[in-house]
Amino acid sequence: MTDEIHDATSDLSRRGFLKLGTMGAVAMSLPAHAMEEKKSTGKTMAGVPFEKKENPKIGMIGTGGRGTSLLGNLLAANAQVIAICDAAPEHAQHASSLVEKAGQKAPELYTKGDHDYENLVARDDLDLVIIATPWNWHVPMAVASMKHGHHTAVEVPAATTLEDCWSLVNTSEETRRHCMMLENCCYGYNETLVLRMINKGMFGELLYGEGAYLHDLREELFSNKGEGLWRRAYHTKSNGNIYPTHGLGPVANYMGIERGDRFDYMVSMSSPEYGLDLYRKEHLKADDPRQSEKYINGDMNISLIKTAKGRTITVKHDVASPHPYDRVNQIAGTKGVFYDYPPRIYFDGQAGGEAFTSIDGFKEYQHPLWKNEGEIAQRVGGHGGMDFIMLYRLLQCVKEGIAPDMDVYDAASWSAPGPLSKASLAQGSAPVKFPDFTHGEWQKRSVSAIATQE
Repeated sequence: MTDEIHDATSDLSRRGFLKLGTMGAVAMSLPAHAMEEKKSTGKTMAGVPFEKKENPKIGMIGTGGRGTSLLGNLLAANAQVIAICDAAPEHAQHASSLVEKAGQKAPELYTKGDHDYENLVARDDLDLVIIATPWNWHVPMAVASMKHGHHTAVEVPAATTLEDCWSLVNTSEETRRHCMMLENCCYGYNETLVLRMINKGMFGELLYGEGAYLHDLREELFSNKGEGLWRRAYHTKSNGNIYPTHGLGPVANYMGIERGDRFDYMVSMSSPEYGLDLYRKEHLKADDPRQSEKYINGDMNISLIKTAKGRTITVKHDVASPHPYDRVNQIAGTKGVFYDYPPRIYFDGQAGGEAFTSIDGFKEYQHPLWKNEGEIAQRVGGHGGMDFIMLYRLLQCVKEGIAPDMDVYDAASWSAPGPLSKASLAQGSAPVKFPDFTHGEWQKRSVSAIATQE
């Protein structure tokens, strides 16, 4: 997977870069009690169906690299895109041309600065707003969208502080609008196949899992465009797992997190930081202003999560050292174990003895979404087709008036290891508790519909 997921909506100035870093420092300085559970006046959004919309009207905020990719997948799924916002007019205009090329009317464009998204979300004719912008914009944009009455889908991570996680949860409950995180890795071929096998009991009682984001992004982080304009700032002000959801999301789905189990507490450790220093020394000029930046985020962060049922999850993050792309994607139970990269599986008592076998022999468990839409998904592209499957399924939920596979509680829970890993490290790798974003509803919920879909 290439990680153009959060291409900037406009060229951020160096002042903007430093401001972003300062925001991270302020968030890290908050005492633990400032991050405690915040009760909402709204009722739960768990299991709440969408209002059935045969042809939902969509507004998009952010059409850089990631936003443009999502737009292509939406258009391939025959989605109606009527409004586009990007602070870089050329991005919005290019996106508009793609909409027109798909045979639709030109969308209305919002390109008048960083806050023109406020005018887009103020429209009363949108059913769904999709946000694909740098991380610091996710929460203010999603909150504004929900407050104006729109269901909202936001790129990963949904939030970078616990306070913002609660802001998403409370706003969703109070406005009765869904807020979904676009965690595409939950919709991969292997992930959905294994999820169905787990749901059918083939792995027995689940014991432990592991998810990771191991992706050499050094060149991208020092680019003079896209993520290089803003993402590196998080390495100057944060030490922890700053991007947990790609590896964690699928494992959370396997274990039914927020649906019969929940994250209880976690501990976190980081290696030294060397990778970005060495890379810039070898690739940047001596007088480059970036030579004065101080990186504090350890190259490898390893966090361990304990669930309410006693299961364990290891989560890793490393984007600053040489490593082939790997999300690990492991799940183990009393009857067997699955590892990805490369995909391999082992069940107790299988023919051939104690040796992993290919998952090719389990194609009968292929998810219906891949069975029915896999050909077009692979043709359209987007991380091997998972992007198309994710958006196709989201549109399916809206059109049929059913609850989303992943809701605001998943968005908050899967994003929370970011700030909690920082808090653990700041306390000498001490255990830190997860908030219960569902207010106890996790004990009453059944598994996500994506696991049982036939």
